[in-house]
Amino acid sequence: MKLALIGFGQAGGKIVDRFVEYEQRTGVDVFTDPVAVNTASVDLQGLEHVPEDNRVLIGQSRVKGHGVGADNELGAEIAEADLDEIQGALDDIPVHEVDAFLVVAGLGGGTGSGGAPVLAKHLKHIYTEPVYGLGILPGQDEGGIYTLNAARSFQTFVREVDNLLVFDNDAWRKTGESMRGGFEAINEEIATRFGMLFAAGEVDGNAEVAESVVDSSEIINTLSGGGVSTVGYAAEDVERSAQGGLLARVGSDRLSDRGSDDGLDSANTTNRITALVRKAALGRLTLPCDIQGAEKSLVVVGGPPEHLDRKGIERGRQWLEEETGSMEVRGGDYPLPSSDTVASLVLLSGVHHVPRFKELQQVAIEAQDNIAQRDARSEENLQQLVHDGAEELTSLF
Repeated sequence: MKLALIGFGQAGGKIVDRFVEYEQRTGVDVFTDPVAVNTASVDLQGLEHVPEDNRVLIGQSRVKGHGVGADNELGAEIAEADLDEIQGALDDIPVHEVDAFLVVAGLGGGTGSGGAPVLAKHLKHIYTEPVYGLGILPGQDEGGIYTLNAARSFQTFVREVDNLLVFDNDAWRKTGESMRGGFEAINEEIATRFGMLFAAGEVDGNAEVAESVVDSSEIINTLSGGGVSTVGYAAEDVERSAQGGLLARVGSDRLSDRGSDDGLDSANTTNRITALVRKAALGRLTLPCDIQGAEKSLVVVGGPPEHLDRKGIERGRQWLEEETGSMEVRGGDYPLPSSDTVASLVLLSGVHHVPRFKELQQVAIEAQDNIAQRDARSEENLQQLVHDGAEELTSLF
């Protein structure tokens, strides 16, 4: 799937930068002329893989390149005012080669939280291709203002995109982990999961063609209908034998090479793939939720061709159909001849049972009430400070 990729704000830019690094490292060709947009010049300067010509600094007349300070209303205003500047960078993208747009932003800050929904609305007005969002939810320990920003941004962003893919930082930060180390690990998870999703079906002329092709239409159809999506992922290492063949392993348990002409046990291969699909769906999702009730799903199994098995993928797809209660579950394989892992990816679209959103909204309402009470007290305290005992004085104006 070919994507026009735009990172908005600090988190969005860093994730796009990691996507480009993932593309370079794996050799896939997915992201077309990636763009990073920000109000803070230092954040754009810190990017390593997004071309400098594709880094767009907006809001210079308002914030002088210093960011918006977690004020997402200001971020939205600046994005609206500087849409022409952003569009100028997007005009270089060969849209006729693109299957969809992907706008990436952290929802807790100011620039991305406010600007990403504005950009998504603009893109949908200009182009006919689908516009997807990838929104990053802040952790609970990041503070009330970031939670309030995220709740307000989410409400707007999900309305302006064709589908909002969500990654919840709170579900991925490890206890005792440094802030920098935590975000590095999180960005790698994002790149691995969504990189594999969008790379499925994008192969060059020399690559092996999948038995059951997962192409851009499968992804687009799964994401159609709007709403919120989450992604699960599970992988298993494979190692090369002394003779150069591949033997699968789970921990220290290696599969027997008896039972099939190509040296792999087909029954074990089938069972392994089915287990990986279950693990991906029931393990740690990018947005934790109850998968029952998901409107649509997609299963992709990638790895060395000799480790891929149509029967295993079909069994995994049927299991997911029963588990979600949805009749729209697509599936296919993604041959990766040079890979050292077999991986299963599950995309769940249109999920509804998401406890995290209820928590987010509750904390956001409390934060909003606290801010209103603080502002009222602040005005009252100022009046008391200025006027107490100063009845005989007159002001200058």
